[in-house]
Amino acid sequence: MAFVITSPCMQEKAADCVDVCPVDCIAKGEDQYYIDPDICIDCGACEAVCPVAAIYYEEDVPEVEEKFIQKAIDFFKNN
Repeated sequence: MAFVITSPCMQEKAADCVDVCPVDCIAKGEDQYYIDPDICIDCGACEAVCPVAAIYYEEDVPEVEEKFIQKAIDFFKNN
């Protein structure tokens, strides 16, 4: 997995990340957006434009937000 969208997105869902993604790897879920790890090219464009700083490189996800790594995996496994 490359980048992970975490809890601040749940309140915002501004979609700035979707607009800048060059490979369309960001999908809208019921409660937040998710980055498809199989499509993401690690460009970082989404992270730079997120208005609520919800996007982290997987290795940099804060400990309190780590459940969002599995949440993203499950989202794409089930869709």
